[in-house]
Amino acid sequence: MIKVGDTLPSMKVMTVGPDGPKESDTDTLFKGRKVVLFAVPGAFTPTCSAKHLPGFIDHLDGIMAKGADAVVCMAVNDPFVMQAWARSQDGSERIIMLADGSGLLTKALGLELDLVARGLGVRSQRFAMIVDDMKVTHLAIEAPGGFEVSRAEAVLGVL
Repeated sequence: MIKVGDTLPSMKVMTVGPDGPKESDTDTLFKGRKVVLFAVPGAFTPTCSAKHLPGFIDHLDGIMAKGADAVVCMAVNDPFVMQAWARSQDGSERIIMLADGSGLLTKALGLELDLVARGLGVRSQRFAMIVDDMKVTHLAIEAPGGFEVSRAEAVLGVL
């Protein structure tokens, strides 16, 4: 599992913005920048839609004022689901939506969550990290069912 001090892997990813899905890579998103990356188990799921993403939308200006260059929201969902989810959340256009459809980045980070028994497949654990020029400087992983250490307010407290 990735930990503070480790470097993010260089790999291709899919992002979703106002112009739709596009291929990108972790170097483009994280190299030379301070980025808050938070991950949710799934788009449109209750806590993710009602609290996690909305919290980062509400606190985006404060996060940026504390030195972040970008905020990235990641889920193991395809880019079209991530695009629909972003459109359903007012204010999300300023957050980069990262669609980890096959869970490759999640797996490379060692942060997968096996929800097969619940019919949801393998997803991402709920977490938040601060990445400074590809290096993890803060990592907060939620306990199963938890929503404390990865919320926007907690990230603001450590920026």
